[in-house]
Amino acid sequence: MTQFTSPDPATATDPASATRPAAATKLAGRAGNLKGRTALISGGSRGIGHAIAVALAARGANVALLAKTDTPHPKLAGTVHTAVEDIRAAGGQGLAVVGDVRRDEDVLAAVERTVETFGGIDIVINNASAIDLSPTEVLDMKRYDLMHDINVRGTFLLSKTAAPHLRTSAAKHQAAAEGAAADTASSPGSDPGFTPQILTLSPPLALSSAGLDPVWLGRHLGYTMSKYGMSMTTVGLAAELEPDGVAVNSLWPATYIDTAAIRNLAALAGEQGETMIRGARRVEIVADAAVALLSGQVNTPGADGTPHPISGAFLTDEQVLRQLGIADFTDYAVDPQAELIPDAFL
Repeated sequence: MTQFTSPDPATATDPASATRPAAATKLAGRAGNLKGRTALISGGSRGIGHAIAVALAARGANVALLAKTDTPHPKLAGTVHTAVEDIRAAGGQGLAVVGDVRRDEDVLAAVERTVETFGGIDIVINNASAIDLSPTEVLDMKRYDLMHDINVRGTFLLSKTAAPHLRTSAAKHQAAAEGAAADTASSPGSDPGFTPQILTLSPPLALSSAGLDPVWLGRHLGYTMSKYGMSMTTVGLAAELEPDGVAVNSLWPATYIDTAAIRNLAALAGEQGETMIRGARRVEIVADAAVALLSGQVNTPGADGTPHPISGAFLTDEQVLRQLGIADFTDYAVDPQAELIPDAFL
């Protein structure tokens, strides 16, 4: 039985990624101004979270990271401090908060410091996550607790703690949108396409006519429960916060993403490992999809026929980018000639 324990693809990257040239972004030159917006991200020292943080910064956002990586890992490049350096180099303002999303006091401190530094919170990204694909009888309960404490409790806690500030952001946005048209173009808070949002990196819930489909629960119950718990916060918070004008969505990669988690799994797969890496895409595809969602480029038609912010949705990176008219994802591939490998939960 193969066991795999590491940060999951949403939070990790491989050491070589620091020197690998970035893939061309499909969003270059497109709309997506986030100047003056503030995002608080759990994790983000490396991997997908880091890529999203840098992409937001490149569009003018302030980005605060809550992460444990105060000092370098012996095998993985990047700390919360080097990530903030990358955020600033990309054109944004960064804040490093060393802490653990499992600790109430650390999450509260991250929210308070973000508000004190940048004046509010407009975006929350639940990126921190842990993974262990062991079957039920093999899964150590400490690993089970770790996954549920980070994935489910951490997502719930960060969202809950930041929610009042997201409501404040939504109220300011609504007031600005209803204000004088002459002020709209110059005020960061009056961008008509922007909606304060919680974005959680979690998969769609697999459903059947009888309820939950057992396909993924049967493969790795402990991990699936934890990721589905994250997704359930999307369903619940979307309903809770909809009256206040706050959107809540989940984003998940359509294929394997080239991170340390996948490379660690590939190392356990022997000869198949190289095929796994070649069948993955780079982190930039998820970052581009996140930027598109968070900057209001993806909408849904309302009852009145006008575009409305999308909320309560489970979207893959491909689905988001296709809504922008992007259909060629070749530039994101690790190996454009290799067959892509679908990610779990799809």
